[in-house]
Amino acid sequence: MTRTIRRGAPPQRRTNSTGRRRVAKPSIGDRLLARMPVSEEGLRKAVTWTLLAGGAALALFVADLMGVPQAIGNGVAEAGARAGLRVEQVDITGLKRMDRETVYAVALEDQPSRAMLRVDLARVRERLLAYGWIADAYVARRLPDRLLIHITEREPAAVWQDNGQLTLIDASGRLLAPVDPSAMPDLPLVIGPGADQQEAGYQALLAAAPALRPRIRAASWIGNRRWDLTFDTGETLALPQDGAAQALVKFAQLDGARSLLGKGWVRFDMRDPTKLVVRKPGSEANQSLADDGKSDDAPATGNDQGKTSTTQGGETLRGEDV
Repeated sequence: MTRTIRRGAPPQRRTNSTGRRRVAKPSIGDRLLARMPVSEEGLRKAVTWTLLAGGAALALFVADLMGVPQAIGNGVAEAGARAGLRVEQVDITGLKRMDRETVYAVALEDQPSRAMLRVDLARVRERLLAYGWIADAYVARRLPDRLLIHITEREPAAVWQDNGQLTLIDASGRLLAPVDPSAMPDLPLVIGPGADQQEAGYQALLAAAPALRPRIRAASWIGNRRWDLTFDTGETLALPQDGAAQALVKFAQLDGARSLLGKGWVRFDMRDPTKLVVRKPGSEANQSLADDGKSDDAPATGNDQGKTSTTQGGETLRGEDV
């Protein structure tokens, strides 16, 4: 038996016994897209907005660089606004005491248009910083339609009273807001013309004697040169123009040793660095306080001469006690 062999005939292809077609595996990009928290349509819109905003910003930059009239740049910005690049929402964060509507009004004041690309971010920040409560401000765009504003507020440090008007001030003396007398905050009261500009020095003065700080209810700036302090027990302490902090520390030491406050005195005077002059209401006798804090009505001896002073209607502590 003979067998005929055909040369050049193509080999027979194997057929898939199961009858299934091979399915192409998704690419890495497709798998990453499927895992993203946005839909493909949302991603496409975001890319479109980004390209549109970038193109508009580039056009404005080139127009400004080449000296093209501002009207053309405004026209590009308004065209972008019609396409959706328009301020529709203002996100404000960082507020503690300020009213949100106030910040909103200050930020968008004098804006010629709501076109996002026409919003002058530097100008918005400048207007915000001119407002008393605001210490710092951050302003940014979030395309296509949101304006972001973060506020850092000033911290109130005292209430300033001048000509019957009460105003909240910060530690630098910056005026913050009027104060309603019926709703006084629990803050130190500084009184007199120019006292607001002395707030930093006043805070340093209080820091020198922390034990007395909670007991000081008011401070009057006298003659634009020195302080009179008023305590919660009603007494007034006159401090010198120079060395006020040292005088206050000395008074704190005397009060700690003798409990001077709340003992019926009306006024303490430390303007003379050699002695502490004290006064009682209606008193006309001149006395000195002994080391035990009791009144000593005995006349001054030779050893005491020069150590006690005579003040009409008052008493003095001996110089060595100061």
